[in-house]
Amino acid sequence: MSQMPQPAQLSACPTCDEPPQAGDRYCDQCGADLAAAAASAAQTPGDRPVPPRLNGAAWSPHPEPEPDDYELAAPAPDDYELAAPAPDGYELATAAPDGYGQPADPRAAGALGAPEAAPPTETGTPAEIDTGVNASTHTSAATSTGSMAGTGTGAGPRLPGGEHRPRCAACQEGTIDQDGYCERCGHAQARERDHMESELEGIAAASDRGLRHHRNEDAFAVSAAELPDGSPVMVAVVCDGVSSATRPDDASAAAAHAAGEALRTSLPRGAHPQQAMNEAIVAAAEAVNSLALDTGAAAAHHEGQRHQNAPACTIVSAVVTSDILTIGWVGDSRAYWVPDDRTAPPARLTEDDSWAAQMVAAGLMSEAEAYADERAHAITGWLGADAYELEPHTASYKPDRPGVVVVCTDGLWNYAESAEQMARAVPSDARSRPLNTAQILVGHALDGGGHDNVTVAVVPFPAAPGRAGSA
Repeated sequence: MSQMPQPAQLSACPTCDEPPQAGDRYCDQCGADLAAAAASAAQTPGDRPVPPRLNGAAWSPHPEPEPDDYELAAPAPDDYELAAPAPDGYELATAAPDGYGQPADPRAAGALGAPEAAPPTETGTPAEIDTGVNASTHTSAATSTGSMAGTGTGAGPRLPGGEHRPRCAACQEGTIDQDGYCERCGHAQARERDHMESELEGIAAASDRGLRHHRNEDAFAVSAAELPDGSPVMVAVVCDGVSSATRPDDASAAAAHAAGEALRTSLPRGAHPQQAMNEAIVAAAEAVNSLALDTGAAAAHHEGQRHQNAPACTIVSAVVTSDILTIGWVGDSRAYWVPDDRTAPPARLTEDDSWAAQMVAAGLMSEAEAYADERAHAITGWLGADAYELEPHTASYKPDRPGVVVVCTDGLWNYAESAEQMARAVPSDARSRPLNTAQILVGHALDGGGHDNVTVAVVPFPAAPGRAGSA
């Protein structure tokens, strides 16, 4: 009878020195292709050096697809309205009617051994850092290109003969396919979005792929500008791609860029923060909707394809001035208020568009019962071509003391759900060290299990004079 060809045996894996079991084709420890390594060793001199491990190479074979973060739930009945944002017992004064008058990441720096990169700098007014589209970020998953955004492959060398595809960071010989894996040895390569950190003076954000997902489907944009009266304004946008939809990473990047651009344009012109926030979310929705039209030639055969599994994401954004903070959101990404004075209570500033939130608001279940249900994270509001009706939520608050606004995806708040839990995770010097705080919060999620992508922006309140302008 015919048999599958058996791989040649090696005494130890060439990448991690783990002794293989008889008949193993892949290393149990690091996933290296033992058959390819054995064949290579048989064809080359025994003293051929083993390619060194490079920072940025993920030593694993193709991962199994991750289960969906959450599914899209049916909308609430027409007579159902989500409750107004509950401040968790902390009373914030309403805004005036006329508006407004580093410790290293434990996974990336510890496991990957990546050096700390210097913060990026952009010139011009207003300043902006925007991930995914026209990004200026530095990544902890180091690449040979330095602190600025690199190729996303984790390898700098290029192949000879005019080829433009990068070499594999693991075997140094294979080329990288479109999915980010070596065509020769199968190793996953580090992507630019696996871990990102960005900082302007007075505002910072960080994002990480997490420990269970094969890619980062979150995105963020942070910027600083000046209002017409010369006072500063800080903007943070955080988006979370819906994994059960098509191209969730593209959806989050498009939404973050569009919303950040809209706010950065309208606020310096004197737009009221809540109106500007509403328009920014609408712009983000339009950007995500446009992705449904960009599905390739196959989509042209049927008009219904436009709405089938269309790209989708959630969004939450914060605008902070010298006296008012404004929040806008759709979906289950959240914003929290954490005062400097920890004797004062913190607050959650958003109410989820989710099945669990609906059950609690309708009085059908307690919060503990609702979030223990397997349907808890099914979202009832999102940005995307197949969203039923776009209803941006906006709210303005006027805190009576300094503090920080934490804007995040559920990859963080799953490990610090209540306002009190989030406040305990935020360091006491958060307002003066926003990037360090963002890094610590990402680490908190990774230490908790890192089951999802995690993204957080930290925005100090009030926005201090002199922090607008160039980064």
